[in-house]
Parts: sequence; C-alpha cells; structure tokens
Amino acid sequence: MAKKKILIIYTGGTIGMCRTDSGYAPISGFLSEAISRIDDMKSPDAPDWELYEMSPLLDSSDMTVDEWNGIASIIYENYCEFDGFVVLHGTDTMAYTASALSFILEGLDKPVVLTGSQIPLSELRSDGRDNLVTSLLIAAEGVAREVTLYFSGKLLRGNRAVKMSADKLVAFDSPNYPHLADVGITVRYNYSAICNYERGVLRFQPLSKVPIGVLKIFPGIQFGLFETIMTEKLSGVVLETFGAGNIPSYGGELIPIISRAFESGSVVAVCSQCPSGTVTLGAYETSSALKRAGAVSAYDMTTEAAVAKLYYLLSLGIPTEKVKEKMEENLRGEMTV
Repeated sequence: MAKKKILIIYTGGTIGMCRTDSGYAPISGFLSEAISRIDDMKSPDAPDWELYEMSPLLDSSDMTVDEWNGIASIIYENYCEFDGFVVLHGTDTMAYTASALSFILEGLDKPVVLTGSQIPLSELRSDGRDNLVTSLLIAAEGVAREVTLYFSGKLLRGNRAVKMSADKLVAFDSPNYPHLADVGITVRYNYSAICNYERGVLRFQPLSKVPIGVLKIFPGIQFGLFETIMTEKLSGVVLETFGAGNIPSYGGELIPIISRAFESGSVVAVCSQCPSGTVTLGAYETSSALKRAGAVSAYDMTTEAAVAKLYYLLSLGIPTEKVKEKMEENLRGEMTV
C-alpha cells in the first residue's frame, strides 16, 4: 500500500521562530532545517511529506483575509496531489484562520490540520515537535476530513476552537463542542463528533475585504461613540453581549443604532462573551429588543467563527436578508442550532 503524502504549509508563527535582537521572529529557511533534525519525521512509519514555505512569513497577529485566501489557494491547487494538509501557524489568530478555511474550502473531503507551538523549535524544550508529528499522522490517517486544530493532545474542530491561554502548553479548547480526538498513547477519535456535512468536489470561495467590526459590550459603554461606524461603514458587526444575548438598556441607546445599521444593509450577529453556552435572543427582555431591531443570533458560535462566517457570506454577493438567514444556519459544524 502506497504511503500517504502530506503537504506541510508554513505560514510563520512561533514554531519556526528564532531569537533576534528584537525578540522571536520567523526566519526563512529555518523550519526546513529544524524539521530535518526531528528523527520522527524521517521514520518509516511517517507519511511522505513536502514543505511549502509561504512568503513573507508572518507573526499570526499580522494575518489578514489575503493570507487566509492564500493558504486556501495553496490547498486548492495541490488538493489532488496530497492526501492531507498540515498548516503551521502562529497561535494568536490560529482559531480565526481555522474558521476562515472551513468556509473558504467548500466540499472539503481531506484533512486540513492547523497546529503550531508555544515554544519555538529553536529552543531545547519545544512543544512544537509533538504538535507537528502528531498533526502529520492525524492528517495521514484521514479520519477527520475537515478543517481541524491540533494542540497538546487535543484535536478540535477548527471553527469551534478558542485560544484559552497565552502561556500554557494546552493553549486551545472548544468549550461548546466535544473534542474530535484525544491523543495519548493512541489517538482516540470521537467519531460521533466528526463532521457529517456535505462533501464532494472541492470549491474555492475566496473572501472579500468587506468591512466587519467586533463590538464588545461592557458596563458603562457609551453607545453613541459607535453610531457613525455602525450605521455607515460596516457591512457586518459581531456584537459580544452578556450571557445569553443581553445588553444594558441605558435608555435604549443601542437599539436605534442597530435598527439604522440594519436599514443601511449591515448584518449584526450576536455572540456571547461567555466561553460556554449559547445566545437565546428573547429569553430575557434585554435581548428581545435586539431581535426586534434586526439582529441575528450566532447561538454558540465563537467570535472567531462568527467573524469568518460573516466574511464568507458577505463575499457571496447574496442579499442582506439571505446573509441573516444563513448566519443562523449550521453550514460547517460551526454552531448548534
């Protein structure tokens, strides 16, 4: 039986960084050299692999829609030549990229595993070695044929993942969805959690640079400061509310702003600031007004997934009402309705 072939796409991020006078930074060519020193990557039990290094290499905080499209296009162009893909990425925005790829790559039927590290491979004690080797094996096994995120023993659905810690090695989790696999001595797949959405011919749907904003509600917020932006400049807004979708009343200041935003063609999606749980517009009086003003529920979507989904739907060129309708539908396993 022929060995599986995996394409490793290096975008930048901590895993391939080296110390510089200005702190850690990705260095072109270093990752290839570092991987060559990992014996497990040359093991007869390892799949065949190739490394594609993007240019320029970026800290993940510099990722934009262009880079999301670029990563997806590399996967799309090499789809028939490889059995799976591993994307090496910085941790800060890895969940955003994983969410975006899940929407851009329509009909995906091969594993795309995002991973990285909290400590660079250039350091003696790096978590990058296990994350890379295990991601490679998971991609080759082909069980989870969707966009996933692997980190420190957890395989997560990409558009359900959230970065939970800036300095712990167990950096990610998916508070509102079961792990797709837990990795110890063996890889224990949770088959009931792995995606069952429609697969088929891969389609590449690039995202457009539509203006999207995220507004976090906090006690004492002065809604008037955001009125001009929300009503005139944004195509989509992710509103991070309290609890199940609640907002402070403050004399009803926010509701007219949302109504005008909706009338001008903006889509307002309501997420919860709570890591776990779901938005239920109308469960409380303070959230009923949002629903009446035209806001839609993001249910238990992460903010990362809601942002990526808005980019995707607004890039399709469909009417605003259709975007609102689709925001409340489960498209890629990103939400529980």
